[in-house]
Amino acid sequence: MEELLKLAGLAIAAVVVAGAAYTYFTAEEQTVPITGREQRVGMTEDEQKALGAQAFREVLSEPGIRTVTGPDADLVRRVGERIARVADDPGFEWEYAVVDSPLVNAFCLPGGKVVVYTGLLSVTRDEAELATVMAHEIAHAIAQHGAERVLQQQLAQAVGSALAAGLGGTDPGQRAAILALFGAGAQFGVLLPFGREQESEADRIGLIYMARAGYDPRAAISFWTKMAAAQSGPQPPEYASTHPSHERRIADIEGWLPEALDEYEAARSALDQLPGHPRAVAGRPRLRITHATA
Repeated sequence: MEELLKLAGLAIAAVVVAGAAYTYFTAEEQTVPITGREQRVGMTEDEQKALGAQAFREVLSEPGIRTVTGPDADLVRRVGERIARVADDPGFEWEYAVVDSPLVNAFCLPGGKVVVYTGLLSVTRDEAELATVMAHEIAHAIAQHGAERVLQQQLAQAVGSALAAGLGGTDPGQRAAILALFGAGAQFGVLLPFGREQESEADRIGLIYMARAGYDPRAAISFWTKMAAAQSGPQPPEYASTHPSHERRIADIEGWLPEALDEYEAARSALDQLPGHPRAVAGRPRLRITHATA
């Protein structure tokens, strides 16, 4: 009987693994803008847009949520529209909302639904620092990171189910220990590093988008330096976090800055054509951009 259980478990595991392989290889392939990374996603663009629109409505209708109008809403819409015009927009229907909350946060849902909390506006020094965060969040949506995470989670769950089925005839204690190790390995070895990769990718894409929109990309360094200084208490080690450390993030941005400054300089001549653009920016002296040599 024990051998039959093991064979049955192995058969189930094989079916689950085959299903996971089918899911992966039939998933839609995409090329991420700016970085050129090849990716596979677990949802179609239409599914993502529908989910984003639904989530946007649900967030804004939660009890106690109060949206803000007036100058703050105008500011967020102005910055968002400038970034959206230069992003690799796949056909989003852009909407912007400002929520009265002390949270220092913002997000962009699939389909171009952007929410900014007033807590973020209280710490951003100017439009360029706000553009740093909004361009980062918009980059997540443009790069379809949410749909990519859906596929990763599906595959991790499928492999975990296959492992559980394959261990069906083993000692319960050993089985539990092996599954726990697999869970930790998937979390720290695949899912968290993958999340950090997406965060870094959104930083790079967002840096280019803000530069193309006419916002000085050097503001990203000042913003993240400010956020690092504001940290209180011990922070989790990077391997246990979904985000890169502030130190890593700032170092990466510094490495991408020459490319972003080129984009910023190229955008300067067209800034007058962007709605909401302050003409004083276009009138500044042209940048002198130097590049370090290896």
